[in-house]
Amino acid sequence: MDLLHNLLDPKWWLGLLGPFATIGVLGIIFAETGLLLGFFLPGDSLLVAAGVFSTPEAAAAIEGLAPLSFPLLLVLAPICAIAGAQLGHHLGATYGRRMFDRPDSKLFKQEYVDKAEHYFQKFGPSKAVVLARFIPIVRTFLNPVAGMLGMDRKRFFLWNCVGGIIWTDGLLVFGRVVGSAVPDIDKYILPGALVIILLSVIPIIRELVKNRKDGGSDVPLPQGKHHRTMPTGPSNGDGQR
Repeated sequence: MDLLHNLLDPKWWLGLLGPFATIGVLGIIFAETGLLLGFFLPGDSLLVAAGVFSTPEAAAAIEGLAPLSFPLLLVLAPICAIAGAQLGHHLGATYGRRMFDRPDSKLFKQEYVDKAEHYFQKFGPSKAVVLARFIPIVRTFLNPVAGMLGMDRKRFFLWNCVGGIIWTDGLLVFGRVVGSAVPDIDKYILPGALVIILLSVIPIIRELVKNRKDGGSDVPLPQGKHHRTMPTGPSNGDGQR
């Protein structure tokens, strides 16, 4: 449990990375968005923390940590997030469902893939790519799911850029502003990041409520070479329809 807590704690990561924290943050953002095994890494909380600890006052609270380079993060964090997502899309388009053909484990659950596919079909490809940036785990799995379901690479790249820039730079700027304004902000990193995550899913909840009131979505479902029609209709107790 201590290890899991540490893996989710951005302050632990920044302390571990020390003088290489800026480069380490960029690497984690790439891995969390581009590599399936990176889904457990901190994303939202790490970006907020990186913004906070780019201020000298906050950085002094962690022994051996120099202030992170805020200009470098603003430029390279979106690039890493975009590149990671493009890699995920490419892998999904190339290998399809074989990527997810594995038994459930303590880390991997098939429901992660199903949830990403649900958002993709519920909101439509473009909106899903942007909104998924703000949903932990989903933002990792939606990229290969988008490739698997046949979303065009150029279209994915466009909305990947939009979502990647808004997500990374938005949270970095927020962290920087709060880190400069709130004394001892390092004590509130994890709770503050959880609030950010909750606020970020409000637009998604609104979309779901609106869609339900409208009687469902008219967005055409993707029909890529790896597409699987989602089953509909009532099911009996043994899971068959």
